[in-house]
Amino acid sequence: MQTVAGNFLTFAVTRLKLTQGEIAKCVAQLSEDQMWHRGGDYENSVANLLLHLAGNMRQWMIHGISGQPDVRRRDDEFSLTPTTSAAEAHATFNATVEEVCHILGSLPEDQLLTVIDPQPTGTWRHLTMLEAIFQVVGHVQLHAGQIMVLTKQLVQHDLDLTMPRKR
Repeated sequence: MQTVAGNFLTFAVTRLKLTQGEIAKCVAQLSEDQMWHRGGDYENSVANLLLHLAGNMRQWMIHGISGQPDVRRRDDEFSLTPTTSAAEAHATFNATVEEVCHILGSLPEDQLLTVIDPQPTGTWRHLTMLEAIFQVVGHVQLHAGQIMVLTKQLVQHDLDLTMPRKR
C-alpha cells in the first residue's frame, strides 16, 4: 500500500514526464528560428523557457534537494540573443528533467518535511522539500502552457496534445 508521501513523489515524477512529452511535441514542430522567436524584448522564446526551466529545476531540485552546487546563472536563461542551439536547449531541459526524476524517485519519504534553502539569493527561502517539489512541478507546468500557446501561434494550428477535438 502506497503512503501519501510515496504517492506525492510518484505523481510529481509522472507530471514532470508527461509535461516533458507535451513540450517535446511542441518543439518537434518548430524550426530553429521559431524556437528563438520573440514578439518583442519583453517576451520569452520557447528556447529561453527551456533554459529557464532547466536552470530553475537545477537550482531547486539538484542543488536544493540533492545538495549539488548552485551553478544557476538566471539572467543567461533570458538572453535576447541565442546562447546555444535550440536542440541543445531542449537536450539540456530533457537531461535536467531526467536527473530531477531520478532524485525524486530515490528520495526517502521521511525527508519531505526537511527544510532546505533552494534559492539562497532569491525570495523563496527555507521551504520543506515537499513545498519545493510542489513549486517546481507547478512552475514547469506553467511554462509548458506558455510553450504550447507560443507553438500554436507559430505553427498556426491546433496541437492536439491530449486527444483530437471533434470539429
